[in-house]
Amino acid sequence: GGDEVGGRERVNNHETWKMVGLIALLSWLSVASSLQMSGHRLRVSMEATKLEAKPVANKKQERRRMMRKDGFLRSENAFSQEERAAVEKRMLTEMKSSLLEEMKTSTFETSKGEGAAKVTFRLAEEYGLCWGAVRSIELALAAVEKFPEKKKHITNELLHNPGVNQMLKDSGVEFVEKTEQGLKNFDAVEPGDVVILPAFGATLAEMQYFDDLGVTTVDTTCPWVSKVWNVVDRQVAKDMTTIIHGKYAHEEAIATASFCQDYLIVKDMDEAEYVCQYILGAGDKEEFLKKFAKASSAGFDPDVHLKKIGIANQTTMYKRETAAIGKLFETTMIRQHGPEAAAERFAAFDTICDATQERQDAITDMVQDPKVDELDFILVVGGFDSSNTAHLVEIPHEKGLEVYHVNEASCISADNSVKHRLLDGTIQVKENWLPKDRPVKIGVTSGASTPDAYVQEALEQIVLLKAALAAAA
Repeated sequence: GGDEVGGRERVNNHETWKMVGLIALLSWLSVASSLQMSGHRLRVSMEATKLEAKPVANKKQERRRMMRKDGFLRSENAFSQEERAAVEKRMLTEMKSSLLEEMKTSTFETSKGEGAAKVTFRLAEEYGLCWGAVRSIELALAAVEKFPEKKKHITNELLHNPGVNQMLKDSGVEFVEKTEQGLKNFDAVEPGDVVILPAFGATLAEMQYFDDLGVTTVDTTCPWVSKVWNVVDRQVAKDMTTIIHGKYAHEEAIATASFCQDYLIVKDMDEAEYVCQYILGAGDKEEFLKKFAKASSAGFDPDVHLKKIGIANQTTMYKRETAAIGKLFETTMIRQHGPEAAAERFAAFDTICDATQERQDAITDMVQDPKVDELDFILVVGGFDSSNTAHLVEIPHEKGLEVYHVNEASCISADNSVKHRLLDGTIQVKENWLPKDRPVKIGVTSGASTPDAYVQEALEQIVLLKAALAAAA
């Protein structure tokens, strides 16, 4: 009896393992079927993926090859008159502000309410949504109009503005899933779908991936970002390492870096000075590589790759600092190699976008105006993760002025508190924000990715709050 039971158990165990083996084989076949290799990617279903660019002899030519294809749309001419008209109507109703237009065509100042409820707003003379951002929104909305039946995806936030991105979601555009590590899951994107590239651009690897997949690409990359890429192309042709003034985790800096041969990203003057000291012979190589491990190209060797350098930038960085960093590197190369050799070892071009500079200049004018003492504080409206908006906050902050950075009207609460972002990225709530017993005067500006309508919503929220506080006092 025991042998018979044991035999049955052995048979059952054998059958069980056969079943386990079969399941394992089927699982492997399932995974294998979703495993795709095309020279630049290794992709497993339902997992986020880090794309690697296919090696090419010339990245500039590769980029242009893909852009010339019929399925790569990058201008308004790719859309019909009816599609453009529908977009224009939507922009007018959802993006514009009658209040800001009124201020802009008069004295850039307006008052609402009376007595203790009075609020005066003083608008910076250059502010808000730039031409490049407008163009990106229009192209994305045109894609919605042109391809109503197709699945539409976007590889990142179109702009760093919560309202704009929510509008796209409400229009049926799916945002590519991202992990906390910044990896993206492209499994939802299929041949024949529509993929929108955001204003910050996309990496070479992403462009190659979508080119191989056979999607329709709508490229909304800001022309100023493309201008930086053209500068990088010239530096690569001269066998130069590109020093990018930017933030290594920012989408634009990542895209720009992908078109470099060798690169190093410095976020501020302190890091630039550190690199320059190394060029001049001071510093430890191991420490250097550790410091810039996430901000340098693969195989970066400071003893090799800092002998010939070119300067580029993330277009939203603070212009004054970018100029100072460029000058510092130029001086360093002259000191290290002499003035005659420096011309062959250093190159810099002004690639800060006009809109960024104009908005920075306008808020600088506001804070340097003697009448700035009349202001209770300055309100800056823009996405919390918007780099250009953060730099607008820096300028009044450096002057010792009270400044509040809000990303939308909902930051301003009926209990007289405001949720705002500090320069270090901390989100803070300020209680008892507006005075209850007297009028208030507020300076106003907004980031280059902020539609005027969203600024008006914030100002209207303040007017309503001030009226309620005065009535209750």
